[in-house]
This record gives sequence, C-alpha cells and structure tokens, in this order.
Amino acid sequence: MISNDLAAFLESGLPVLVGTRDAQLVPESSRGFGARVGAGGTEVTVYMPEAFSTSSFASLRDNGRIAVCFSRPTDHRSFQVKGRVLELGACGDEDRPHLERYARLAAQTLAEVGIPGRILRRLAIFPCRAVRLSGWRRCSCRRRVRARARRSVRPPRRPKESSFPG
Repeated sequence: MISNDLAAFLESGLPVLVGTRDAQLVPESSRGFGARVGAGGTEVTVYMPEAFSTSSFASLRDNGRIAVCFSRPTDHRSFQVKGRVLELGACGDEDRPHLERYARLAAQTLAEVGIPGRILRRLAIFPCRAVRLSGWRRCSCRRRVRARARRSVRPPRRPKESSFPG
C-alpha cells in the first residue's frame, strides 16, 4: 500500500519513465506524464501520451506487465512501482485538470535543474491514455535480497581469453 506521503511524492510533478516488454521479452520504455494514486493506496494511474507510447500500449495489452519509475531530478529521490495493468483507457475530461496541474508542477521541478518550462509545454500530452495498475509486492524484493545473502559467496569468474591479437 502506498502511504499518503509517498502518494504526494508521486503526484508532485516528477519525471515518469514507464517500462514494459513484448512477448519476445524485448524491453520497451516510454515517458509517462502524470500519476494519480487511488483506491486507498492500492492502485496507481499513470498517464501516457499516445504520440510516443504506441508500442508500449501494444505490450501492455499483450501481457499487462509494467514498471513505472518516478524520480526527482533535484536530489534523485526515486521510487519504482511494478505491477499488472488493470485498465488501459482513454483520458477523459475529468483527467484534464489533474494533468494540467501536473504539467505546472513538472515545469517547476525541471526549472530547478535548469530546463526551461517551454520545452515541457511543447510536448504533446493529449490525447493520452490512463494506465491503471496494481498488484505490486513490497516484500518480494526484501525476500529476494535475503535469499541472495544466504547463498554462499562464489569466487569471481575468470575472464575468457580474448581471441584478439595482442
């Protein structure tokens, strides 16, 4: 579950990077624009402009796996959400005020690191899709780390000899 403090962070105008993969496990990344935390912190909706997310949408429809990274450029505080897509729908009129607020906050965030707001204003945000996701597990990463820590430490591999002349 996402806390209120973390929800405020995710909705604060941060750059958003969305990752997915196709059926052949080829990765695909795209820019997201805006996020909204809902359902008591168990769901996140990420907005993705249609202008540069077409192949990501195809992958999301195919397998529903998604990872979304939020990162604040001023101090590199970042958070990643992984889960499954619950819904891939069109943005409606009710989403526009939220996205316009997000655009203002994003312009302020990027201005703090020297990127002029006019660059952000040139992006084609509309039309966009609302990608609603859920199903992440915070503890799965901790379990994996603990399991790796219990494994015996293996000596480093010797590099293969190069076939290039010397």
